[in-house]
This record gives sequence, C-alpha cells and structure tokens, in this order.
Amino acid sequence: FSDPFLNRRRANGFIQTDSTLEGISRERIRGRHKAPQERQREICEDYYPCELYAFHHGYAAAYKHYFGRRRTK
Repeated sequence: FSDPFLNRRRANGFIQTDSTLEGISRERIRGRHKAPQERQREICEDYYPCELYAFHHGYAAAYKHYFGRRRTK
C-alpha cells in the first residue's frame, strides 16, 4: 500500500456509520447546533486574510481581530 490517499469508495468502506434511528437523530442534532467556536472558525476560513492571520495567531485571535470589532445598529 504505497499511496496514502484513498478514493471515496475505499474510504467509505472501512468507516461504519450508525444507521439506527437514534444515531441518525443524534447526527441531525449535531449538524444543527454547532459550537460558537466552530461557527467563528468557519467564518474565518471563508475570509483569506483571516485564515492567514489564524495560521500565526490562532483562530480565536484571528476572528477577534477581523470580526470582533463589528457593531450592529
């Protein structure tokens, strides 16, 4: 096995999903309710200067630097 990358079919073959009704409902809840840090990270990843700043100072500092000073009126 010399290639470290797998195609999608092989990758999905060894990861088992929880196909029970309880597992499906847990996954839906997880998808709807993201942690505030995760939402901030996604916003920062979409803005290239923020992402570059995050590589040096972390996502929390980058989000605060670029989006923390916004005021809503």
